[in-house]
Amino acid sequence: MNQLPVPGGDTVYVWTGRTAGDRPELVRRLLRRAGGALLGRSEVEIGVRRAPGGRPEVYVGDGRTLPVSVSHTDDLVVVAARAGGPVGVDVERRRSLPAARLADRWYDPAEAAWLRARAEAGRDLDFLRLWTAKEAVGKAFGTGLRDGGLRRRMPVPDGPGDLLRPVPDTAGGLLRPVPGCPGVRVGHPATGDGLVLAVAVLGAAGVVDVVLA
Repeated sequence: MNQLPVPGGDTVYVWTGRTAGDRPELVRRLLRRAGGALLGRSEVEIGVRRAPGGRPEVYVGDGRTLPVSVSHTDDLVVVAARAGGPVGVDVERRRSLPAARLADRWYDPAEAAWLRARAEAGRDLDFLRLWTAKEAVGKAFGTGLRDGGLRRRMPVPDGPGDLLRPVPDTAGGLLRPVPGCPGVRVGHPATGDGLVLAVAVLGAAGVVDVVLA
């Protein structure tokens, strides 16, 4: 894991780590690292607890808290933190899926139709991009995929092209507006290693940068 840059503006920082077994301990370590970096305290002063509803919460003794989000797949743990407001993160490994059939069952009809029209060779990846975006947005809301989260439409390219290619919103930056959800944005930082990573924020007024720390 790299050294965290100096925070500035509205930025989401993302930490990743791998574990051979003790995932909860790795999560706590990464959350303390996030809290130490963004709350300006040593990591030993950072507390980690569950907020009402089960979301992880990072805090210090003076009462300040830091919005964070956690995701994992296999041995990989991902933690996102944002001083500027709620954040959500989700990660999946790319794998073969019956993407069109799953989308017909779970996604908004317009998304399912868009996915069926995509090239079959990349359809599983497109499906996971939409899935991780929905998960990340749900985590930022604090509801997960409950209350119709799978049907919430996510931003997709308007025409032919690769969903992997970052497409900036009108304000610039990686994150794009979520249709029908003012102030909500989501995007997919490039990670490699066969991973699909999504980051979402609420209450965004300007450009929100994403830094892989």
